Amino acid sequence: MHAPVLVLNDATKRESGSKVHHANIQASKAVADIIRTTLGPRSMLKMLLDASGGIVLTNDGNAILRELDVAHPAAKTMIELSRTQDEEVGDGTTSVIILAGEFLYVAEQFLDQGFHPTVICRAYTQALEHAIQALDEIAFPINIDDKQMMLNIVQSCIGTKFTSRFGTLIADLAIGSVKTIAVDLGSGLREVDIKKYIKIEKLPGGQLEDSKVLSGVMFNKDVVAPGKMRRKIKNPRILLLDCPLEYKKGENQTNAELMKEEDWATLLKMEEEYIEKVCAQIIMFKPDLVITEKGLSDLASHFLSKAGISAIRRLRKTDNNRIARACGATIVNRTDEIQESDIGLGAGLFEVQKIGDEYFTFIIDCKDPKACTVLLRGASKDLLNEVERNLHDAMGVARNVIKDAKLVPGGGAAEMAVSSILKQKGALIESVEQWPYHAAAKAFEVIPRTLAQNCGVNVIRTMTALQAKHASSDNRMIGIDGNTGVVTDMKALGIWDSYGVKVQTFKTAIEAASMLLRIDDILSGLKKKQAGGGPTPKGPQIEDDKDVDSEQMIPE
Repeated sequence: MHAPVLVLNDATKRESGSKVHHANIQASKAVADIIRTTLGPRSMLKMLLDASGGIVLTNDGNAILRELDVAHPAAKTMIELSRTQDEEVGDGTTSVIILAGEFLYVAEQFLDQGFHPTVICRAYTQALEHAIQALDEIAFPINIDDKQMMLNIVQSCIGTKFTSRFGTLIADLAIGSVKTIAVDLGSGLREVDIKKYIKIEKLPGGQLEDSKVLSGVMFNKDVVAPGKMRRKIKNPRILLLDCPLEYKKGENQTNAELMKEEDWATLLKMEEEYIEKVCAQIIMFKPDLVITEKGLSDLASHFLSKAGISAIRRLRKTDNNRIARACGATIVNRTDEIQESDIGLGAGLFEVQKIGDEYFTFIIDCKDPKACTVLLRGASKDLLNEVERNLHDAMGVARNVIKDAKLVPGGGAAEMAVSSILKQKGALIESVEQWPYHAAAKAFEVIPRTLAQNCGVNVIRTMTALQAKHASSDNRMIGIDGNTGVVTDMKALGIWDSYGVKVQTFKTAIEAASMLLRIDDILSGLKKKQAGGGPTPKGPQIEDDKDVDSEQMIPE
């Protein structure tokens, strides 16, 4: 028997060298160009048609890229960047793609001149370190209890969004909800989990001005027995359960065979007694409202309503966790383990209201809610979806400022200041890395340049004026007014960006650009049809050679 040797067959496609670099840069630039026009207050909207025929109108970078269907691996990597940025800080999804695309674009000339990608990446890494140091220089701390300052920050974030026309409404909702759920961990640390503890409920109908942050929780459920159970209770005692209030079935679904009629009656009686016992254990603690994540039988509903207790069943675990945080209750797993300390006493009002055709439960007026619901009202579903996307970004900014209370100027001023500082430092670099370093410094200017382009002003004149201001003075607050395209002091306009968002944007963009530049081979091994369990070839078969694909293995 000969030892088999693996061969690279015709199905393995390979691209390498400068061809790959140019293809990756072109793909990345194409992705950046798609969303370039969505940056700034004068941004354009994109109309997206999804696979099911629905239409989405948005200028949110992440929402646009999520719907794109691309085949090129480098373009997929760029789209992944936007998702990472959104999950990490919730804002800056458009900026990160535009910056990464620009860093790759300025590297192309050096690749053509024969620079090794490692040299360019080294220069980029150095530029990133110096850029973060420069951001530290121009950043300044703020007091998060200053409501006007917080409003300015969040508004400058959503000033670029579709909802900016509604004034301070979205900013108010974002700051109110994030401050509600912030938990102080001591020594200046705060836990702010907006995904877990803030729920956005969208109800078509009414005015957008009717939207509000509820000091508690709201969910789409009604009580189990509407006629018998109370739908409004003041200062309710709330018990949260994670167990079924119905007859427990066997873990392995046991089958019971009954021979006599009396056995059937005994079985029913046992079920009834079990449910009565479970309900008695609950009634002993005199709750006004029982909420369970599992089922609740008609018999249990009868016992509870008789005792004057309202009940809600089959609630989502996430909603149950929010109620627990809002009213200070503990979720109990077994009824025989209930203690007085598990009862939630923090809610001021339990009420079921009918809005439109559906019933909604409100547990509100909580004393110290660490979870909340943002109720959005509006004319249409499309409008509400866009408001939700903008609100998500605004909450991300509010969270970042509360966690790390430092600001940098907006309107491209921070990028311009970083670019100016890097140009000065670049003159001190003596090696061949000086050229890519200078290019990286220049690449930061893409943000103010794009803002000027989207305003429709003369880009060359505006950028020259901006560069002159940054070169001649130590005032790092000069940027571009996104509405008019005029070079202005951002401090006077009150346009700020979160320091955390900026640092994350720079890191993600430069690291991704370096990673894509270091790719010098793209291999795609396509399986042969036979290997994938396709049709068997015709002709005589060798008996004992079923596992060996004769085309891919050859003898030595």
